[in-house]
Amino acid sequence: MGGGGGGSIPSSDLRQLEEKAKQTLKSSSGDTSRHLFISFAYEDVSEVNLLRGQAKNGNSDLQFDDYSVKEAFDSNNADYIKRQIRERIDRCSVTLVYVSEHSAKSKWVNWEIEESLRRGKGVRGVYAGDKPPANLPPALVANGCKVVKWEHAALIQAIEDASQKR
Repeated sequence: MGGGGGGSIPSSDLRQLEEKAKQTLKSSSGDTSRHLFISFAYEDVSEVNLLRGQAKNGNSDLQFDDYSVKEAFDSNNADYIKRQIRERIDRCSVTLVYVSEHSAKSKWVNWEIEESLRRGKGVRGVYAGDKPPANLPPALVANGCKVVKWEHAALIQAIEDASQKR
């Protein structure tokens, strides 16, 4: 006859495991963390790192998983760089654009905005200071993407809105 090794799980244990899995799924659906790609000009990396740090602060309501580029790709091959960035954008629901005088001039920031929109991602801009820079990335303006001040409540709402309206 076959088998015998006693490798099966008793049905009562199986039901408990199923119930625990259901509860875990329910509680994780209330997770407020969002998957973000942060688009920025490399000259603004210090400010963007502050933003990243705020999301890691346990005392902050601002939570997100950052899939953006941390270090410039060591390549002059634009197709390779685009492929790498696309993979990161695909993992996200929202692209957050750090707007500055530098980002307005960046061909990569413009491309990342357009690529995010092509891929169905929500896009929002964020600026530091009292008012947005005089010049914004052209793709942000051309596509009517909202821009908000870098302050917790506005930023949290902008990320949530972008996630819902994609």
